[in-house]
Parts: sequence; C-alpha cells; structure tokens
Amino acid sequence: MLRKTFETEIQQVKDDVLMLGSMVEQAIISSVETLKKRDIRGSELILESDLEINKKRFEIENQLMILIATQQPMAHDLRLLASCMEIISELERMGDYAKGIANINIRMGDEPLLKPLIDIPRMAQKDADMLHRALTAFVNEDIDVARKIPMEDDEVDALYNQIYRELMTFVIADPKTIERANWLLWVAHNLERVADRVTNICERTVFIATGEMAEIKSTSDEFWKNQS
Repeated sequence: MLRKTFETEIQQVKDDVLMLGSMVEQAIISSVETLKKRDIRGSELILESDLEINKKRFEIENQLMILIATQQPMAHDLRLLASCMEIISELERMGDYAKGIANINIRMGDEPLLKPLIDIPRMAQKDADMLHRALTAFVNEDIDVARKIPMEDDEVDALYNQIYRELMTFVIADPKTIERANWLLWVAHNLERVADRVTNICERTVFIATGEMAEIKSTSDEFWKNQS
C-alpha cells in the first residue's frame, strides 16, 4: 500500500472514531432526557442504538487490525492505531453507561422520580461537551487541550457529590425513598464514570503525539493525595 493510500486509510479510521463518538454523545444526552421525561419508549430506542454503537466499534476494530497486520506501522502511526483500539473501547463503555441509564428508566416502571432532575442533566451535558472536545483534540493531536480537559472532571465530581448529599437528605427524612434515591444515584454514578473515561482518551492523545504514557490528574486527585 502506498504511503498516500495508508494516510487515507488512517484518516478514515479517525472519521469513524468521530462518528462513534457522536453516537455515544447522543446516547448520553438522550438517556438522561428520556429519564427526565419518563419516556420508556425513548429508553428502549437507546437500548437499540447501543447495538449500533457496539457494531460500529467492532467494525473500526477490524479495520485497525487489518492496518496493523498489513502495514506493520512504526513509531507515531503505530501509537495512533494502537491508541484508537483503546479509544473505541472507552467509547463503547460510555455507551454502556448510557444504556444503563436507559435500563434504570425502564426498570423504574410507574415509580415517579424522587425529585425533578436538575444536576443530572448538567452532568450529562458536561460529559458530552468534554467528550466532544476530547475527540477533537484527538483528531488534531492537540496535547494542550488534551491536558486541560481532565481538569474539568472536578466539575463533574462536584455535581455528583451535590446529588449524593441531596438524595441522602430525602432518605434521612423518609427511609421509604431509598430505592428511588438509589435509582438516581446510579444514574449520577454512570455519568461520573463517563468523565473518567474522557480523561483516558485525553491521555491517549498525549501518548499519540509525544510517546509519553502518563496519567493526567485533576486537582481533586491532588487533593485526595494530600489527605492520605
């Protein structure tokens, strides 16, 4: 395969990763919107879309294995293709978190939400925004942006902690609300994990561009380290 053709194939991989990322972004936002509206059919559609996310992930993985096997790439190209394997795995897992939220909405049945959703949609929007910018940084190999995005994980953690405290006040006031509180806590937990996986994508972007494999720590990581 000529170098120009190989570069075209690599660009196609990047485009497919962006497409997968777009699918995941939509799933994250939709999962929370359908929960907020208690739209069971909408949640069922998210479960169906997760099958498409999985299918797209495996298509890209197959494409990557063919390129690695046939081109035997070195240095930067090898780091890029190998990292794409990790990135699509992270994206597929984020899709699973969205599927988990959809399942929660379905399993709740006729149970009403314990409280109106305010901070949970904010978490979802923040996750989607961080993911979108992380994937743009990946395509552009923008290490400055890739190193900054994980710092925003603190905002997601703060929202999670706020949700946790608020839900606990409901449970303390009325222990019978514990199940409904747990549903929403699991939703918040899934969204918190999405942000963690965005950080993993950012770390891969830095690795692709520099060959440096290292964790990117948020300020909250440093806080807890200092407390230990």
